[in-house]
Amino acid sequence: MNTISQKRRKRKQALIAYSFIAPNFLGFAVFTLGPIILAFIMAFTEWDGNNPMQFIGFSNFTSIFSDDRFMSALKNTIVYSIFTVPFTLAVALGLAILLNQKIRGRTFFRTVTFFPYVASLVAVAAVWNMLFTPSEEGLINQLLINVFHTEPLKWAASPNTVMLTIVLFSIWKNMGYYMVIYLAGLQGISEDLYEAAALDGAGSFEQFRYVTLPQLKPTTFFVVIMLTISCFKIYDIVYMLAGGSNGVVNKSAIVLVYYIYEEAFRNWKLGQASAAALVLFAIVLIITLIQFKGEKNYAND
Repeated sequence: MNTISQKRRKRKQALIAYSFIAPNFLGFAVFTLGPIILAFIMAFTEWDGNNPMQFIGFSNFTSIFSDDRFMSALKNTIVYSIFTVPFTLAVALGLAILLNQKIRGRTFFRTVTFFPYVASLVAVAAVWNMLFTPSEEGLINQLLINVFHTEPLKWAASPNTVMLTIVLFSIWKNMGYYMVIYLAGLQGISEDLYEAAALDGAGSFEQFRYVTLPQLKPTTFFVVIMLTISCFKIYDIVYMLAGGSNGVVNKSAIVLVYYIYEEAFRNWKLGQASAAALVLFAIVLIITLIQFKGEKNYAND
């Protein structure tokens, strides 16, 4: 009898536990897991969202890799990541070190630096487009003409400078968030390490090189992974600065997620869009695994 009661009690406790988990799991299954599985299936089919699906094997992958627009999107995404990740990391780390010092107005400057990240993308993109107006009346072009005595740039309106504009905007928009992460990392470093280094005759640069950077290795690893994944998922910034009803300027700024959006919801090639999404997933997965392996090797050393 006691055994039966214990089983009933355990079953009741399990049901209560599952009842707490169920709402979150159902939301995950419907809105995340389900679409992921469907995307894997659609990548091997031809479907326009109206007619029945037709299994076509790897034809979608063959099509996208022979599509000049996809190859441009892949190249632009890689270029964007190569320039955005290290510069955002460097700027965020520099700001964190500066604003970790005991300076007047430190809280104010931290808030100002973090503000672009939490501000509405539509609002800050509109302000950015006003500052970087391609005509000579734009504020930045006025600085180039009057201060640096150079020719004005077309910025997002030119295929030659549109990616530069997107990279600069991304660094400015996201540096505050990663600065906060680095600040948390800096404040977790023991002051005893700096005191010991100073007693050994280490100057500011030596302390930064041999104390700060090694202690921030886990933080930097996290920032690099988050930044890399974020860069490969970039869409909204590209759309706001170089998109619109007429599409991206030529093929100079189209990125993978923008390509997926166009194929799925403008050309209604859902199978081809799903194949491109799987390629994006594979790239991010490979980069993450390489970074994890590198971090593991560093920890073992």
